[in-house]
Amino acid sequence: MLFEHANKMPVKAAAYVRMSTEHQKYSPQNQMASISEYASKYGYEIIKTYADEGKSGLNIAGRAQLQQMIKDVENKTAEFKAILVLDITRWGRFQDADESAYYEYICKRAGIKVQYCAEQFENDGSPVSTIIKGVKRTMAAEYSRELSCKVFAGQSRLITMGYKQGGYAGYGLRRMLIDENGNHKSELSIGQHKSLQTDRVILVPGAEEEQKIVRWMYKVFIEEGMNESQIAENLNRRGIKTDLDREWTRGTVHQVLTNEKYIGNNVFNRISYKLKIKRVKNPEDMWVRADGVFEAIIDPGTFYIAKGIITARSRKISDEEMLNKLKELHNKIGFLSAIVIDEAENMPSSSAYGGRFGGLLRAYQLVGYTPDRDYRYVEINKVLRELHGNSIQETIDNIINIGGEVTFNDDKSLLIINDMFSVSIVICRCTLTSANAYRWKVRFDTSLNPDITIAVRMCSNNDDILDYYLLPSIDFQTPKLKLEENNKDLLDSYRFDNLDYLFEMARCISIMEAA
Repeated sequence: MLFEHANKMPVKAAAYVRMSTEHQKYSPQNQMASISEYASKYGYEIIKTYADEGKSGLNIAGRAQLQQMIKDVENKTAEFKAILVLDITRWGRFQDADESAYYEYICKRAGIKVQYCAEQFENDGSPVSTIIKGVKRTMAAEYSRELSCKVFAGQSRLITMGYKQGGYAGYGLRRMLIDENGNHKSELSIGQHKSLQTDRVILVPGAEEEQKIVRWMYKVFIEEGMNESQIAENLNRRGIKTDLDREWTRGTVHQVLTNEKYIGNNVFNRISYKLKIKRVKNPEDMWVRADGVFEAIIDPGTFYIAKGIITARSRKISDEEMLNKLKELHNKIGFLSAIVIDEAENMPSSSAYGGRFGGLLRAYQLVGYTPDRDYRYVEINKVLRELHGNSIQETIDNIINIGGEVTFNDDKSLLIINDMFSVSIVICRCTLTSANAYRWKVRFDTSLNPDITIAVRMCSNNDDILDYYLLPSIDFQTPKLKLEENNKDLLDSYRFDNLDYLFEMARCISIMEAA
């Protein structure tokens, strides 16, 4: 039984608060008020506060303050002897209840007690408290699973009714706001959102000139055999910009040639990222769709011819076939590069070669080609410039696919995600020192002052991505940073193999919106 500590020295404690979008009762202020009242009543002195604001409780990824608190405990740098948290759900809605127990055990092993201030039991290690905690942890996880199902069901229902769920309209299309009776109200520009709960959004054809460009893309792709890179080059040479006022890339052209919204179809659930599980591409039989709900600007027959060409082109071919194609291209052109491969007709992409053979350089070696170093340096610059644009576009597309929103600053160089945080993407070339050690320089764009800088670290040959560093500005104030192959533990805690962590941060779905 807990008791008053009126005549005892207060126990030094840390407070942990985690804000989410679930309910106002979980605001940091309300959590701290309850924790402070508990501390005063039971003889604790709060000397440190760890606060993860707007973070999901499904796992520890993204919860920097919880991670830091656990590190402080493990490293024995914590000056507190107890951790005060509002309740089981604020500690986390971990999908594996054992994970929640594990982090609490780390604290217990270090002699630091975790107290749940708003729970109706004392966390004293007794069989009763252990059973209650286990049940509540399971209930917290189940709540998230049920909520995820409800959100998904709500989104799916709106998709089948013909309403667009988040994201950009796309080149040649516009988002149209309609009222509850289906009457058109006004077009939404990039970054604008509906303000009334009863309003919905549909897609409508955009400017006639843009529609003509989209139809031209399909025509030259099907009838003249131009690939996506060639189409992008043609559009850029003519000064035609994307809907985001950027130059065209292979990826942005590919999006136009493969997205069913251009034939009026509303498709959802191409990609799953439920409950922060690994992001996966779903097979077509799992897609949620409503056909013919928007006004088409491309004939369905034309669309499916283009789709057939792309499907045939991307069919699985053997290693021998890939190398034969690469050898033929080398004999024809006289040299090889990522750009040459990507622009060649009927060729797998350069990334496909890199993935299949462990890097482009390895593929070159297998066909007997040794790239000239000076020429390759020039080609690398071209590849990196193109990669930067592709990385931005791919990041935007992935965030939109999981229901997020992306806007830009005035010169389109800064991504603003869900109106919550800003992101800048920098590509980091790999260089070899005189001591045969690899180094990467990160140049922060201090003029943009992004909340997060994504440093895309290239592999040793600069022909593929090695990994990513997500660097928050609050922790990195210098204009430059040098990365080694293996960095100090603290720095490498910002390293990721992919951008799933960023997409997790960007996933911000309103329950009311999906209802």
